[in-house]
Amino acid sequence: MELREFAERVLFATTLEEKLQCPELIIDEHPGSAVKAPLAPGRPAELRFKSQGSGRADFPGMHRLHEERERGRLLHFFANHELLATELMALVLLRFPEAPTAFRRGVLQTLKDEQVHTRLYLERMRACGTHFGELPVSGYFWRCVSGMENPVDYVAGLCLTFEQANLDFCRYFAREFEQIGDADTANLLSRIYRDEIGHVAYGLKWFRRWKNPKESDWEALCHQLKFPLSPQRAKGFTLNIEGRRAAGLDADFIAELSVYSQSKGRTPGVFVFNPFAEGYIALGRAFTPKKHQTMLANDLANLPQFLCRQDDIVLLPRRPSTAFLSAIKQAGYALPEFVGLDAHSNAPAQSLRERKIGCLRPWAWGPDSVKLLEPLFANLTNKERTLNKCYNDTIGQLYSKAWSADLLRKVLVGSPEQPWLCTNSEVGLTANSMDDVLAAVNAIRQRGHHRVLVKECLGLAGSNSIRLWEPEILKGQRSWMENALQGGRQLIVEPWLEREMDFSIQLEMGAEGLRLCGYTGLINDLRGQFQANWAAPNYARRTPSRVKEFFRAMPAFSEKFKCLYEDIFRQLECELRRVGYLGPTGIDAFIYRSSNGSYRLKPIVEINPRYTMGRLTVELMKQTAQGCFGLFRLLNRAMIQSEGFDDFKAYAQHLGQKFPIRLEGDHVPRIRSGALCLNDPSQARVSLAVFQVANNLAEVMTFYQAGDRSG
Repeated sequence: MELREFAERVLFATTLEEKLQCPELIIDEHPGSAVKAPLAPGRPAELRFKSQGSGRADFPGMHRLHEERERGRLLHFFANHELLATELMALVLLRFPEAPTAFRRGVLQTLKDEQVHTRLYLERMRACGTHFGELPVSGYFWRCVSGMENPVDYVAGLCLTFEQANLDFCRYFAREFEQIGDADTANLLSRIYRDEIGHVAYGLKWFRRWKNPKESDWEALCHQLKFPLSPQRAKGFTLNIEGRRAAGLDADFIAELSVYSQSKGRTPGVFVFNPFAEGYIALGRAFTPKKHQTMLANDLANLPQFLCRQDDIVLLPRRPSTAFLSAIKQAGYALPEFVGLDAHSNAPAQSLRERKIGCLRPWAWGPDSVKLLEPLFANLTNKERTLNKCYNDTIGQLYSKAWSADLLRKVLVGSPEQPWLCTNSEVGLTANSMDDVLAAVNAIRQRGHHRVLVKECLGLAGSNSIRLWEPEILKGQRSWMENALQGGRQLIVEPWLEREMDFSIQLEMGAEGLRLCGYTGLINDLRGQFQANWAAPNYARRTPSRVKEFFRAMPAFSEKFKCLYEDIFRQLECELRRVGYLGPTGIDAFIYRSSNGSYRLKPIVEINPRYTMGRLTVELMKQTAQGCFGLFRLLNRAMIQSEGFDDFKAYAQHLGQKFPIRLEGDHVPRIRSGALCLNDPSQARVSLAVFQVANNLAEVMTFYQAGDRSG
């Protein structure tokens, strides 16, 4: 029989008997002309593809494989996949009649193997009481691969993607069937697994022959696959390194595949780290980050990966190294898809603009994130969100410290005076002019507070405040305030309070309301620059234990604290609803020592309508073992150099040796102890983010204090 005739029968026949027959002698003397791919292969009625919008058949749960019926359902999935592969290989023979003879003979041999695999699955299905066609079958493989334009598309899409994934699935399920005592199915899967190694090796041989010789195998595969196909489809539940080595894939390819991620179906959200929103809100186009600030933002650009799910996307200037991502994955954190920003325009890659997007989640909504993400708005599946709803001038005012002070004032006015709360006179005053500043400073000092803090209502933390401790306002201080008031901007003037402990409350404003995410301790330096966050095992529910320690003599403090913040949350939710804000929100607060030596709580220092390092800490804690404490902190180059290290990479190696990650738990291993670098030390220039996990707070605070002495 001519190879063309055989391929036509396999592709277009409407009975399984015809599709799975194979004559002993097949010649390829008249390959004929190329055919166009049909919308679907010929099949009996019960095996025609279900429509794309008709839902999906439930994949059998592994915990039910001891039931014959459930084993049959799983084998039904596998049989359809093998039949699809058979049909696609027949299509290859008809689509590319001018392909090299050796290539076509190899496709024929693989097709014969797939016919055998299909028949073997049918036999096992019948033994389990399942009839092929009684369940819906998917045409996903067909839709992904049948549009191939050349033989390279075939070897990339089928051999190096779906068949490579079978290296994982066959071995995984062979072991599962063996454990439940189904030796026949386990042996069948082991046989198919051995064949799949050969199929992948065959595809790899031709792929290497045809790909761009200047590209690695990995680079060439990424460039060759067309969305929705991606290397994510080339792996299963667990990565079978041994099988890939046997097929000839090199170590670099396997390492890259291990850390690669892209959604397999769920519409992804897009996350991006933009820490300068307040600067752009305050100054507009006149704002330009300093060189050091830009380097810091680039260093930490991957941090949103700890805020999102595995099938989400993180935009960033440069993808972290494979070695770094591998360490993050080994610690138990899921890896998202990373998409680059154009080096010149800082715009999302063109490939992303052609995909559906579920939501946009910048670190902060502001003029900069609107500009960055505007090209993606047309792709949002939720059309109710508009640019105006994500950000406008009214939402921009939520960033103002004057707004936070007004909300605190409302809370205090609406509550009876409490000896453990700050007073209304300790709430910041808004100043629109130097006369307002001078009047506020004078009023505060007349009440006995000589030290005064002046802050910009909008500005980047650490560079937006000055302390007035001298008897008279100095020339430089006056000049700073006058500059800060230019263009209608405002200042906040408040008494300097002797802080004992800072903490934050992390919230999420959704359509259904404001939700508490957790509490974290907060450590800032005297200039207000962030140093660290820490979290206790009860971070998601209870009043922080260290907060309660300051008020342990007060009866029912926890209940009073809870009622206070429930009132704050109600008022805050109303304010956020009024302006239409949805997204992450953080409240910074602190405990201070009053002039009479008693402790008081300032429940709102400022409200941040954005992601914060505290929220990042809360998300990081989800991967820690029960009862653990966590510390997130940023280290600069001076800190690590003071400990004798030339660069962040050397320091990270030392940290890994001194505090190795130790996981606990069989089903879902979680971090019991150790230190994990959260941005790539080999790429960091000015800052390294580190997450330290320990069994008690003293241990993690010792780590912070050691680094603090270094700084």
